[in-house]
Amino acid sequence: MARTAGSHSDITGPRLQQAALQLFARHGYAAVSMRQIAAEVGVQAGALYNYIPDKQTLLFELMRGHMDALLAARAQHGGQGGALARLEEFTRFHISFHLARPDAVFVSYMELRNLSPENFAALEDLRRRYEDELEGILRAGVAEGAFAVADTKIATLAVIAMLTGVTTWYRPKGRLTVAQVETIYWDMVRKAVAR
Repeated sequence: MARTAGSHSDITGPRLQQAALQLFARHGYAAVSMRQIAAEVGVQAGALYNYIPDKQTLLFELMRGHMDALLAARAQHGGQGGALARLEEFTRFHISFHLARPDAVFVSYMELRNLSPENFAALEDLRRRYEDELEGILRAGVAEGAFAVADTKIATLAVIAMLTGVTTWYRPKGRLTVAQVETIYWDMVRKAVAR
């Protein structure tokens, strides 16, 4: 199928993903049609299929892209010092990374139910890799005698839920800076796992 005159895959593809992300975050995956996405991008609905085979694949690619970016950014951080220092770094990283991407975070958490079983399993594997790093920090802290955590898996999920929740209320023009939010949340996380 020929591409629409004047369209460029290196421009239209990213615009398609950005439009879909914003629409899914605003209205929900089930309520958004490919026709709406096409209108947002400024192309004919049929032209979308030059870039993506279907809406399910689009949702999965958005969610996988978020997790790939998270894991890649995470690979550049952490791993230094004792468990307490690593937990603080993880906390601050998680908040700053996620606050910069509120739509991606919302879609990645709220639209899991709309993934096919195969796509859900693939995404869960990526999420588990991220969770495993935090659980490893918590286990190290218990071994060092720095943390008192009865179940490191439950604590991992609770900490991630608490940290990710900041994207629902934080506003860049609000009374707190990202650094201030990081410090407040770090204090709560530290107290939650402290001996």
